[in-house]
Amino acid sequence: MPPRDPNSEKIIDFVVNKRNGVKGLVDAGIETVPQLYILPVDERLEPNKILPTDSIPVIDVSNWDDPVVTQSICDAAGKWGFFQIINHGVPLEVLDAVKDAAHRFFGLPNEERSKYWAGNSPTETVALKTSFVPQAETVLEWKDNLSFRCSPRDLESFPLWPPVCRDEVVKYMESAEPVIRKLLEVLLKGLKVEEIDEAREYTLMASPILNLNYYPRCPDPDLTAGVGPHSDISTITVLLQDDSGGLYVRATDDDSWIHVPPVNGALVINMGDILQIMSNDRYRSIEHRVVANGSKDRVSVPIFVNPGADATFGPLPEVLETGEQPLYKEVVFSDYFKYFFSKRHEGKKTMEFARI
Repeated sequence: MPPRDPNSEKIIDFVVNKRNGVKGLVDAGIETVPQLYILPVDERLEPNKILPTDSIPVIDVSNWDDPVVTQSICDAAGKWGFFQIINHGVPLEVLDAVKDAAHRFFGLPNEERSKYWAGNSPTETVALKTSFVPQAETVLEWKDNLSFRCSPRDLESFPLWPPVCRDEVVKYMESAEPVIRKLLEVLLKGLKVEEIDEAREYTLMASPILNLNYYPRCPDPDLTAGVGPHSDISTITVLLQDDSGGLYVRATDDDSWIHVPPVNGALVINMGDILQIMSNDRYRSIEHRVVANGSKDRVSVPIFVNPGADATFGPLPEVLETGEQPLYKEVVFSDYFKYFFSKRHEGKKTMEFARI
């Protein structure tokens, strides 16, 4: 635990130890951002670092078999690491319902929410958390999240999940799964993998995690981070935004950021570290961050498409078959996962764990 001043220790006790989260702080009526949440000046997202004219691609996937569509997906994965998809087949009412469910859960009284706090939850498959890794952070993130493990075995715990949101979570997960499979098929074909067999499927998508992210209204959002700069450790991430905005992606010039504007009904897709490693850098997992909102509560719903815990991954044989040298070693996903969650968000530094 980093050393903290007495007031920050009180905040940590209230937010983490007493399981109130940052939502509890806001409910208590705070009017200024506590020091514990204030970023150093050089880590804040200043307006001059935002590129107002650049945007990530928006791809219409109504015809997955169209070569133009598949090429657009692979090109975006290589250049930007991020893109949005529309006409993907997940009904708008399912998207709206899971966002509403997030607001419902975080609208519960604290004594109801805290029943699901990590380490206190009735099942390990659902956990309420705050910030990222509070015990390793000197500055906390302005976010709470309810995290669901969603493999078929995990879904057996469904009766123990919060009744106010569990049906909507499962319905959205079921609706998104065909989209996830199509995306992975397209992306893997771009790496000369013609078929995703059972073993590959386990390495790509055996352990999905769905989060209900909640960013309560912030008194001074310019001072703090909803989420600090990081890349995801997933294979891919499928993100549902609300209409608040606030998601920024690192631009290709490395010192600027691009806003990802909300598009009604769209899903934001980003490459995770796993696919960058498997592609030997053909696809890029890109840093992204979230800025808190000063006027309203923001929710988002990411699905982190992860390998099985004991799956081993590295550059694909199909990628290396022409004699290309691997840039990464073989890594067990559970080791990579534990390393990521042992420290604060640090951009793309987690990838050094796998780099040769």
